[in-house]
Amino acid sequence: MKKYLISLLVLFLTATSSLAAKLPEDVQSVLKKTFPSVDIRFDGVIILQDGTVYLPLYPAKIKTEQSLTVVQTYPNKTPLNKRPDVVIFNNDFVLLKMIVQSDGTRTIKKFDKPPVIVKSGLLPQDMLVPKNLIIPENLKSITGNLNVKIGPKEEIKVTPTKIQYEKTNQVQPVKQANLVSVIPQLKDKVLYVSTCYSKDIQVIQGESRSPMYALAQKAIPRSIMITPDNKFLFVTTYNSTLVDIISLADDRVIKQLDLTTNAGEIIMDKEHNLAYVSSPDASTIYQVSLEDMTLKKKIKVNGRCENLILSGDNLLYVDKLSNKVWSIEFGNEYLLKDMGSYPNISKMICLNGKLYLISRTKNRMAVLDYKNQTLLSEFEIIKKPVDMISYGKKLFILSAQDNLVQIIDTEKDEPSAIVHLNSGGFSSSIKIIPNTSLAIISDVKAGKYSVMDLNKNVILKTNTLDIPVSNITIGKNIRKI
Repeated sequence: MKKYLISLLVLFLTATSSLAAKLPEDVQSVLKKTFPSVDIRFDGVIILQDGTVYLPLYPAKIKTEQSLTVVQTYPNKTPLNKRPDVVIFNNDFVLLKMIVQSDGTRTIKKFDKPPVIVKSGLLPQDMLVPKNLIIPENLKSITGNLNVKIGPKEEIKVTPTKIQYEKTNQVQPVKQANLVSVIPQLKDKVLYVSTCYSKDIQVIQGESRSPMYALAQKAIPRSIMITPDNKFLFVTTYNSTLVDIISLADDRVIKQLDLTTNAGEIIMDKEHNLAYVSSPDASTIYQVSLEDMTLKKKIKVNGRCENLILSGDNLLYVDKLSNKVWSIEFGNEYLLKDMGSYPNISKMICLNGKLYLISRTKNRMAVLDYKNQTLLSEFEIIKKPVDMISYGKKLFILSAQDNLVQIIDTEKDEPSAIVHLNSGGFSSSIKIIPNTSLAIISDVKAGKYSVMDLNKNVILKTNTLDIPVSNITIGKNIRKI
């Protein structure tokens, strides 16, 4: 009923400008009595002699009262002549004081939970919108059809807090001096850090120890990926069907894609400007266009799809239930190709026509010929391999148990070197810093991350953070708006 009344009010206010601009007589009377020199502009905007501006807010239905009184102000109990930020009358008419900020932008009072009377009101639809006016996101409904800039969602940015957790010292840290004092390649980077201890995504500038702020989520993040143009952050969370798309220019959720089934991993296809999001519960992989952020295809697959990777025009995944590897051949009418099975696969990489698989529980690597689907070799690797990246002609495998990075020569398909980490915790992921020869290795327990030179096979530096790290997503710092 309330939405119906608001719709009627929009039609009423836009039907005739004279009615839209005319304030109720009793409201005008109270204003003129309190501020004798008040200027009530033709569009309903109220301007006091000292330059204070109030924007009128019409209720869905103006009540008739014998005597008009002020029933609520913000700050509370502020007399009208003291110019409160918000004035609510007993006929549900509202005045919103325009607040001029230090940067010249104009806004109105921000509420964590706006009063129903305020949230259900409507600005005059013929109002001349003040320059640089920004309405808080949770009050955007009051703008109706006006062309007014809406501020970012306040709940997306929260003050970072130190997370309480118990550090484990099962593995004693190796005392090793940092080879460098700073990492120049991180100077213009932003680290988006997720942790199993918090729902928030911590935002860290360069090599800072503490987050600048956090991006609040409604559940613990499951997958975080930056679009190839470095403008948006895709986020999925556990037990949620939504994919949040966050604009990195203003840290604002600009869109939510509802998959209708629980969302899982995200991978980006830079060549075709697409993203793929898995839904293991529904045996489905969704294709998303990065041009307009819309769902393009719903690809049904076999089993619980995880560990998604792209290789040319093929998308590979692992069925968690059967440990079977499947390849979706886009150029062959989305044909599903059975690549065989391998126990407890933690990571796959396609390189030079070969598919490399690592088993977390068997501590082994298998090398397959992709085209012929034949096993080329299989050998033992480091214990508890949790992640793997490729760089040049080498693979770098991360051990969670022993805090090691093992290097595989892909020309000979055999281990060539081992690099010891000095974080002293439980390694969780390894990611290449974009457009560099360096990689960041995160630690889920020690509150540290290490930076490795992939050319020289050495750990350059280990940085300490105020938070533990499950995963780090690396983006380039961009100008905020």
